Amino acid sequence: MRTMRSPVVAGVDGSESSIRAVDWAAGEALLHRAPLRLVYASLWQRYEGAALATRLSRPDGRVMAENIVGSTAERIRREAPDLRVTTAVPREDAADALLREGQDALALVVGCRGRGEIAGLLLGSVSLAVASRSRCPAFVVRGDRAGLDSLHGRIAVGVGDADAPDRTAVRFALAEAELRGCGLDVVRAWRCPSHETSDHPLMAGDPARYHEDRASALLDEALAEAEHEHPDVPVRRVTTEGPAHKVLLERAAVADLLVVGAQRRESRTGVQLGRVAHTALHHAACPVAVVPRGAGARPETPEGATP
Repeated sequence: MRTMRSPVVAGVDGSESSIRAVDWAAGEALLHRAPLRLVYASLWQRYEGAALATRLSRPDGRVMAENIVGSTAERIRREAPDLRVTTAVPREDAADALLREGQDALALVVGCRGRGEIAGLLLGSVSLAVASRSRCPAFVVRGDRAGLDSLHGRIAVGVGDADAPDRTAVRFALAEAELRGCGLDVVRAWRCPSHETSDHPLMAGDPARYHEDRASALLDEALAEAEHEHPDVPVRRVTTEGPAHKVLLERAAVADLLVVGAQRRESRTGVQLGRVAHTALHHAACPVAVVPRGAGARPETPEGATP
């Protein structure tokens, strides 16, 4: 029996940001040989007048949504005829609809700001909700032209949590680098507290050297096993003194994708994001992938079956 791969799901709303996200999502789907699903969700009936809703068989908002998602799908099909594209126009809150679609997705892709967002807003509310609550990897497509066009030839992934480095994000970044045929920077920022001196019981020598060595050891631990699964990916270990959010922004400026991990908490609020991820989502000069800890490839679904 033929199987259908989990799709890459992209949010569409006709905004310039969502157009960039859809194009980027199409490229991601082609890399993974996965279908692309375009979703335009809105509670348009809430905003239509009662008289208008009575006069028309379908609210104007839905007609507009179907036109936008339909024309977008046709454009993608013309540009990538081998890519399977499906669409959905649910009458639902956009973030809730995308998160529901993401339950059976390879990844979710959104732009950094949608229609109706306040001018100058760094990150839209739907984008933030998807990035912070998604159970599958979520891409927020943002950044400068070099990052969006993948001109740097490198991916960066941050390694945090000194007690238990997140191997999920590292594995994800290695797999993406292999598909793209590019290098990977695995980055660990470290700080030397001002109160530590060589008299500290753990500081036999230079305190800064201790923290740098510890950072290097954490990178080795995070890369253990995963690096051997992708032997053709050029990996560069990077340990840098400074605040993690600033260090990763510097790396994002010369990367095509920044990967950050997100701690999963089993609660209604879903994935919780810390300062590093929030800063990256708002300011990175390239697309950002937020990878929930423990996220992995989903099983394939029989062709024609309902996920």
